[in-house]
Amino acid sequence: MQAPVIQRVTSLDLTLQRRPWPFADERRAEIDAHFAEQQRAKPSLWNGRVLLGRDPVFSTGRLSANYFETDFASFLAWRDWGFPDPEIFNGFGMGALLASDGAFVLGEMGEHTANPGRIYFPSGTPDLDDISGDTVDIAGSVLRELAEETGLSPADCRADADWHCIYTGPALAMMRILRVDMPGEALCARIEANLAQQQEPELAAMHLVRSRADLTAAMPRFVTAFIETQLGA
Repeated sequence: MQAPVIQRVTSLDLTLQRRPWPFADERRAEIDAHFAEQQRAKPSLWNGRVLLGRDPVFSTGRLSANYFETDFASFLAWRDWGFPDPEIFNGFGMGALLASDGAFVLGEMGEHTANPGRIYFPSGTPDLDDISGDTVDIAGSVLRELAEETGLSPADCRADADWHCIYTGPALAMMRILRVDMPGEALCARIEANLAQQQEPELAAMHLVRSRADLTAAMPRFVTAFIETQLGA
């Protein structure tokens, strides 16, 4: 994984293509066996359809890329096996929750998920619900994941106009700051109350980041790279 490259853009031009993925086709049997093994350990894993990207191009104020549909099992194998197809990236949106007192609010993924213990902002690999015509709607994906993971709605936050795109090669995190008019502790408490009502919440705990001292190894590099730029501003 390469060092993070951060680009700030105001628009996302993400086109959906109908195309095969040779990696998934050629290693189908291995992929299915790998997913079956993972599912035995975590029965809640579901082999749904997801969208992956390729051909990212940054120009003045714009990110352009192409997306294609595949199954979660193929994505999981590609991730777990060290990203054997270097032309592909996991391009997802993240809602960077920012409380009124300047604290960032992040969630810790539960043990039953594909990323147990990892700490980051509400997000998810885009799927079929994020398709709008022949494009991928990352802005909509961010709000959908926000509601699913935290119970917050678009009315609870104000989204910045621009995106902070953190590219590491296998991952491209498109982060949009979501400003919430309540202090960090109160925002965490509200989300935790929502999690307590869910039968199997994705998040196991909430974390506040106010300074670099609050950053941990459980946070992916694209998350810490983004927060470092914000804390340094």
